[in-house]
Amino acid sequence: MRSIWKGSISFGLVSIPVRVFSATESHSVSFRQVHTADGGRIRYRKVCELDGEEVSGGEIGKAYETADGTHVQLTDEELASLPLPTAKTVEILAFVPAEDIDPIRLDRSYYLAGDGTSADKPYVLLREALSRSGKVAVAKLALRGRESLAMLRVYEDTLTLHLMLWPDEIRSADGMAPGGGIAVRDAELDLADTLMETLGELDTEDLHDEYREAVEALVAAKEGGTVPEEGVAAPAESTGTVVDLMAVLENSVQAARQSRGEDGGAATVHELRQQGGTGAGTETGGAGKAAGKRTAAKKATGTKSAAKSPAKKAASGSAATKSASKSTGSRSGASGGAKKTAAKKSAAKKTTAKKSAPTGATSKKSAAGSPARSAAKRTPRKSA
Repeated sequence: MRSIWKGSISFGLVSIPVRVFSATESHSVSFRQVHTADGGRIRYRKVCELDGEEVSGGEIGKAYETADGTHVQLTDEELASLPLPTAKTVEILAFVPAEDIDPIRLDRSYYLAGDGTSADKPYVLLREALSRSGKVAVAKLALRGRESLAMLRVYEDTLTLHLMLWPDEIRSADGMAPGGGIAVRDAELDLADTLMETLGELDTEDLHDEYREAVEALVAAKEGGTVPEEGVAAPAESTGTVVDLMAVLENSVQAARQSRGEDGGAATVHELRQQGGTGAGTETGGAGKAAGKRTAAKKATGTKSAAKSPAKKAASGSAATKSASKSTGSRSGASGGAKKTAAKKSAAKKTTAKKSAPTGATSKKSAAGSPARSAAKRTPRKSA
């Protein structure tokens, strides 16, 4: 690999001789312009606007266009003689936390390699200092005919230089985002969190340029004289129709889980939607969390039932006896109207006996300890 720049890194009194190598390369698809009739290449010629003649590379120079449109010619010697301290030096200005550098300011990336054995010790010193501090270095250098800001950081034990844009090269974002007054419900945020967790981690090794592969396959098919296979149709353009955001999120979560071989996505999403923005859980197993809440509620109900006092148990037992008496009376009524009338009279006598008793303990014992039928038989004797 050929270096594109040679100089040194300077911070304080430390100087590190380095060579700069391009860290990235473009694999984008490029096409040539041809004449469709015969396939001949279409080339652009450099023609002078004044005499209309084609000009060779040796006759082309540089000129700076002023505000009034005047062109001032500058030679390479004049540009090289400019007092530019960063012409051959990566001048470190400060060390800042990495999160202070917004990614929108990053441009091209380069590797820095030590130039000679004398660069090994200071190179390792700067690398370890950056690694231990967790910071990056902000620097300036002149590269490719212009001075640029740069960020130095450690990548795979190698010092890496990222060119940065100047602050005035970042355009304002005013008016790009939607206006105010748009509210997002908690349930929609919960579904978005579930979708993000369902998609999981990203394996960058599996990423590839599908468009470039499709173009290469198309070219190979046409070279072989075969009919190219039909590709996937392009997605339809957005019509601006208002859609149900909750439904879209639900379908997205289900599709993501099915692609990962997971089940149960529909139940979880349904439960989140039923809660209607009450702060539903964002765990991937939302259904399990809801089931846990129902189990806890059942346990709490059981605990309350177990904590009832003996008096309440006795009351419930008395109520059960009365219910049994009523059911027995109803069965007796089914056999004949006369028996039903007798049962009503016995119940009336039993009520009179309870009111005349001095204490309620005896009546409670008779009600809880004997069947309703035997209690009805003893009632006339107590009344007599």
